Amino acid sequence: MAKEVTKIIKLQIEAGKATPAPPVGTALGPAGVNIGEFVNQFNNQTRELMGNIVPVLLTVYKDRSFTFIVKKPPASRLILKKLGMEKGSPKPQNKVGKLTKQQLEEIAQEKMEDLNAPDLEQAKKVIAGTARSMGIDSEI
Repeated sequence: MAKEVTKIIKLQIEAGKATPAPPVGTALGPAGVNIGEFVNQFNNQTRELMGNIVPVLLTVYKDRSFTFIVKKPPASRLILKKLGMEKGSPKPQNKVGKLTKQQLEEIAQEKMEDLNAPDLEQAKKVIAGTARSMGIDSEI
């Protein structure tokens, strides 16, 4: 018999550096999750992604146990990292960088499993749209 789900929590945490302090503690405390156990499991699982902020989908069950899924970093973070930038343009019409076809394809391949796209060409269009909203041109 399946466990009864009481809560689903979405967080974005720096890989390998979760601590019981906010925002983790404040999100998990009211759900009754053992914060220390989550922090240890999360840090062990994301050690190789160190330096990236990763989305986490945490499912809390009635008996206060939990499971979590670590997703790929957000597309915007991958784009900025690929270009070596801190942030995009506050106004999309002010261009601050350009992605090459190869960079666009690399990001699309890395993010593919989290995207709602049937193939790589569509995934590249999704990533290009994200880049465009950040003031970054791309070659499609």
